[in-house]
Amino acid sequence: MTSYPLIGHTGPTQPLAYFRGRVRSAAQFLADAAALAERLPDGDAVFNACQNRYLFAVALAACVLRDKVCLLPASRSADSVAQLREEAPELCCVSDQPDGEPTLPTLQIDDASLAPDGAAHWPPPAIPAQQRVARLFTSGSTGQPQGHDKHWGEFVPAMLAGAARLGLERLPGFVALGTVPPQHMYGLESTVLRPLLCGGVLVDASPFFPADIKAELARLPAPRVLVSTPFHLHTLLESGLSLPELALMTSATAPLASDLAGRLEARFGAPLLEIYGSTETGQLATRRSAETEQWECLSGVTLREDGPEGAIAEGGHLWQPQRLNDRVLLDGARRFSLLGRNADLVNVAGKRSSLSYLTQQLLAVPGVDDGVFFLPEEEGGAGKVARLAALVVAPTLEREALLAALRERIDAAFLPRPLKFVSRLPRNAIGKLPIDALRAALDGANDE
Repeated sequence: MTSYPLIGHTGPTQPLAYFRGRVRSAAQFLADAAALAERLPDGDAVFNACQNRYLFAVALAACVLRDKVCLLPASRSADSVAQLREEAPELCCVSDQPDGEPTLPTLQIDDASLAPDGAAHWPPPAIPAQQRVARLFTSGSTGQPQGHDKHWGEFVPAMLAGAARLGLERLPGFVALGTVPPQHMYGLESTVLRPLLCGGVLVDASPFFPADIKAELARLPAPRVLVSTPFHLHTLLESGLSLPELALMTSATAPLASDLAGRLEARFGAPLLEIYGSTETGQLATRRSAETEQWECLSGVTLREDGPEGAIAEGGHLWQPQRLNDRVLLDGARRFSLLGRNADLVNVAGKRSSLSYLTQQLLAVPGVDDGVFFLPEEEGGAGKVARLAALVVAPTLEREALLAALRERIDAAFLPRPLKFVSRLPRNAIGKLPIDALRAALDGANDE
């Protein structure tokens, strides 16, 4: 039976994490995971609600050691937790927060839960490839979150292929700082699993604001890798702050405009690589956005056509073919361009566009700080006309000036009705905009 080690570090004293500002070695991490594994309650599944990235990684590894599945919802809302309980009635929670999870039996962990200083376990245990280790849920940006099981034999090859594509073999001991939470697929892969499996160093902090990102990077040694999103990177660029030397920046969760990517590379002096993937597939492809619009699949992954503008991914770390949720234009079996999400298409008065394109045009209007187009209601049956709405953060613009600017960029059929001005958009921790939050914000926004 195929198996892979729990971590990819080659020696017990090799740094594995920065936790509370101190280095935690590979052997100490294994000792921490073993100590927590002994305390886990019975049951097949655990809700890993740890906010500190190192404690999250310890809890994940402990669950792997006990052959328990980590359930990782996109949020901690009451509805999300209720969905978890329906899938696993004996579910318990592991949390590093004082309030824990009120509706679930909760094991509280903190610094004292770790192995004593000086404790070490070595070598890393081998984990069967077939072992199911996590169940992740889609973000809900287009509807009800859906769960997807992940196995150890999917994660490890994906992380190794991704590390090779990102050039991390040229950055031994790379230190990965993330602005995204570990419960999300991108955050899990890029800030937890990739350091663990590829000999890197994970960082427990999750800075959000530009000044905090700069401060955290200043505490870390080179080579530094910043794992972020278009929203965070744009905010960082607009802040005007300089950063400590970066070896690499990565971005995911939404396509990054090429001009923004070029400005980021010029400002921070490091290559920026976008990662394309989904909760269903994990990471599939990358591109250097400042140089090309085309994506290139990771080693072993190929695409084949599936109807007009559709594609199926297979090979590599994928155990079975997976239809993409995006419309693509293929250039051979390994390169493609994104045309937009399948759920993104809108038809108004016989005219076709996409929500992402309309949002890009809105964001391109001078004076718009943030904004989004969306459908304020569930799509109806045949013959029902789609009604578009938009929320916009534009404190210096008047409504008529904004509408006039939009008329120059998009067909009048797609002008938003209603158009609401807000102080901020309801972005979640990874910068996404869940549709339920958008609809709630629309109901509560002021019509200025």
